[in-house]
Amino acid sequence: MKAVTSHKSLLLLLLALTFWIVFAVFQNSTKIWAVFTLPVSLNHWKYDMKPSCPEIPLNPSASPTKTELRVRKVLEKLEQQIPRRPVTRFSTTTSAAHSTATVLNPRRTYCVGDQLDVLLEARDHLGRRKKYGGDFLRARMSSPALKAGASGKVTDFNNGTYLVSFTLFWEGRVFLSVLLIHPSEGVSALWRARNKAYDRVIFTGHFVNSTSQVYTDCALALNSSVELCQYVDAQDQEAFYCVKPPHVPCAALTHMHSKNNNVSYLSKQERHLFERSNVGVEIMAKSNVISVSKCNKKAIPKEKCKLGMVSTIPSGHVWKNIWNPVSCSLAPVKTKDCLRGKLIYLLGDSTIRQWIEYFKTTISTLRPVDLQETGKLQHQLFVDLDGELNIQWQKHSYPLIGSLVYSVKEIESIARIIDRTGGGENTIIVISVGQHFRPFPINVFIQRALNIHKAVQRLLMRSPDTVVIIKTENIREMYNDAERFSDFLGYTQYLVLKDIFQDLNVGIIDAWDITIAYGTNDVHPPQHVVENQINVFLNYIC
Repeated sequence: MKAVTSHKSLLLLLLALTFWIVFAVFQNSTKIWAVFTLPVSLNHWKYDMKPSCPEIPLNPSASPTKTELRVRKVLEKLEQQIPRRPVTRFSTTTSAAHSTATVLNPRRTYCVGDQLDVLLEARDHLGRRKKYGGDFLRARMSSPALKAGASGKVTDFNNGTYLVSFTLFWEGRVFLSVLLIHPSEGVSALWRARNKAYDRVIFTGHFVNSTSQVYTDCALALNSSVELCQYVDAQDQEAFYCVKPPHVPCAALTHMHSKNNNVSYLSKQERHLFERSNVGVEIMAKSNVISVSKCNKKAIPKEKCKLGMVSTIPSGHVWKNIWNPVSCSLAPVKTKDCLRGKLIYLLGDSTIRQWIEYFKTTISTLRPVDLQETGKLQHQLFVDLDGELNIQWQKHSYPLIGSLVYSVKEIESIARIIDRTGGGENTIIVISVGQHFRPFPINVFIQRALNIHKAVQRLLMRSPDTVVIIKTENIREMYNDAERFSDFLGYTQYLVLKDIFQDLNVGIIDAWDITIAYGTNDVHPPQHVVENQINVFLNYIC
């Protein structure tokens, strides 16, 4: 009897012990699981030290496969438009002098509103007809005396022929132009070289160590066996790296500057294609002037410009230095009255900083707020207390190219700025990115554009009455370092941006087409061009 009782006691003891072990494991596993299910921190940069520069894992709160597939899908669509034509001999590349341009169905005079078509036949330097397309062309019509201009639409038949279509927007004497910016072989070389490496620009990080400064190399990617500081956006997993200075923490990084690296991924033969005499050469040297009459055609009334309108090619024209969109009309707007009560974020590069400089000169009651930053890239905030107006400009995060030293103490990605914005009917966000991305592989820009798109999507879900406007890149200097800054590199980003944001109810200011129409060829166009970009913006919001 005692033996039975002893066995029962032992059994009960074992059951109790088993229950306690299961309970303890469950408690610990719950704590462990909680670590993986906590929301990602919204701190925009996390500091970490890595012995090398590995692939950065994507944020576990989002689907890695989905993010990667979206980048790949955009890239594949873009690559379908890129020729694969290696340079064998300079003589076999496209020659503007030997190519021919023929006006189809020519007339003595044309009417306003007509479409004029030009058939272009590309030929090489030996006069032989090209059998493939891919040349980077820029079509433009202009009347300098009328301060008028517009882009033309280029259709590539991929067989060496192109159709260039001009919409005749105004009457008078009109000059037609088709420039060969780069031959298809040059386009192919730029695309290959762009996606080969990250080191065309050298970044130098300034670390503060008590009263002294330490300088180290920084980049979007570093091939180094030494210890690195890794600055990672906690949500989107975009990273920037610096070589870690000895005995200085990664968090001590305060400033940055950059310079061009003396490196090229183009062959000597390819570089010849980008010499000044071979860039932006006129094809329509003859028969390039036409006469346009009004012909008593009545103007078709257009609705006022608003968000979400479909962009056309061309998107408008300049007449008497005023921009006129094709698909909508712009009304005169009093800037201060329009902006009354508004909270305006201008986010991006120096081409959108031009806007805040314009507002400073045109709204006399704006007053600066000292944010205790220095340098040209400092965060700028202006307020008008009477008009309850708040306008601020903030630079985008890395890559940010500049020979002048700039602070990175408060550097923040555009996506994170948008995420911490409440939004509302009086909140306007204008975004402009691109120029600083041209020297780097295109996937860097695609990922940034997708991350901004996701942030805008989140903003419009929680505050659908917020106004978001995308300003595309300006064209820039034609003969300035093609491997890093060619407009072809910018054009691919222009296509990416329009493709990614087409599903959102945002406004598009087509600065690419506007600056072609004005013929500025300047990354920072003159004030009258900036003023007309802003006029589109004012019509979107008032």
